[in-house]
Amino acid sequence: MEAAAPGSGCGGGAEEPVVSLAEVLAENEELEKEARAVLGGSDHERCSYSQGAVKRQALYACSTCTPPGGEPAGICLACSYECHGTHRLFELYTKRNFRCDCGNSKFKNLQCKLLPEKGKVNSGNKYNDNFYGLYCTCKRPYPDPEDEIPDEMIQCIVCEDWFHGRHLGAVPPESGDFHEMVCQACMNHCHFLWAYASQLAVPPLTKVNSVEGEGVFLKVKESEEPKKEIKESGVEQQEMKEEKQMEQFNEPSTSSGSACPEVVTKSEEPVCKLKELQSKPFLKKDTATFWPLNWRSKLCTCEDCLKMYSELEVQFLTDECDTVLAYENKGTSDQETERRDPLMDTLNSMNRVQQVELICEYNDLKTELTDYLRRFADEGTVVKREDIQHFFEEFQSRKRQRTNRMQYYCS
Repeated sequence: MEAAAPGSGCGGGAEEPVVSLAEVLAENEELEKEARAVLGGSDHERCSYSQGAVKRQALYACSTCTPPGGEPAGICLACSYECHGTHRLFELYTKRNFRCDCGNSKFKNLQCKLLPEKGKVNSGNKYNDNFYGLYCTCKRPYPDPEDEIPDEMIQCIVCEDWFHGRHLGAVPPESGDFHEMVCQACMNHCHFLWAYASQLAVPPLTKVNSVEGEGVFLKVKESEEPKKEIKESGVEQQEMKEEKQMEQFNEPSTSSGSACPEVVTKSEEPVCKLKELQSKPFLKKDTATFWPLNWRSKLCTCEDCLKMYSELEVQFLTDECDTVLAYENKGTSDQETERRDPLMDTLNSMNRVQQVELICEYNDLKTELTDYLRRFADEGTVVKREDIQHFFEEFQSRKRQRTNRMQYYCS
């Protein structure tokens, strides 16, 4: 069989942009990587209830079983497939320290198919309006059919609600300039963070208004006092020294905060970094704040601060494994360890004619599968294993019919 001429297309119809198989595979790999990151390594076959309160996992809320007005509930990835496959679900992305509710007392007419024996309630779970498909201070759905303003949704790392960028009290920096956000309400709750904001937070690109001196972050003038371990902000050279000193005495951790004696000054005396910062002038505002990578490792972990975190129920701030970045990295690393691409292995063993045929088959499969899955997305239903099996059975049947009608010529 002769290979198709360049630009002729696989179907012989109108010309389409030429895309190499390498580009197709690269695009497919990127989509797979993004999907793995969003799911964070969550198990799609076994209910997570037996693991207790999971530090982070992919979660969903079922509007069919727990509509607005009822008790909020969250379900794990496996239960979203097996027990709620035809229901209307809200994707919650990830919540910390959550135990699957599927089939408990909040579900009046449903029993979990994967783990029927469950407690009546999970008292340690925390809920918000996200479980009803509402977000932000405006309490609107996302996407919002009545909102025509393009806006990015950003998750607060304390309350884990999602907010429109325009409802944060300050214009967010570019997405690549910060890694985490703390909303207005949580900044008021975690009041101690304002002292750190003058040193660590990413300044917003635009102030809320034009009044001179108005803004979240305060540049403090250099004092006449003897130099201390934590420098004042406002001068670039001082900021660099402070950054270096911070990294030296408080390396990023991958677990919960440690005791204070591990964070000491050169004189080996225990020091509370928060008190050191609070001794300097800093400004509080009714606005959200934005934070860079690894900022949590700079938080003080002395005995008094750990007690304060516990009282405010924000102990997770000293745990860098709690971050969404760590969650996403777990999803990609778990499945990429010693991972080989069987398609590339097959491709390398083919001649050019076979490679062209494979491209045509791949494009047909991709087009038909995309159209098939779009129906589920439009209806808001979950794609189950049986649906995928049904698609491929029909695809193979259509392929055989096409093959039977084709005539082959050898050159």
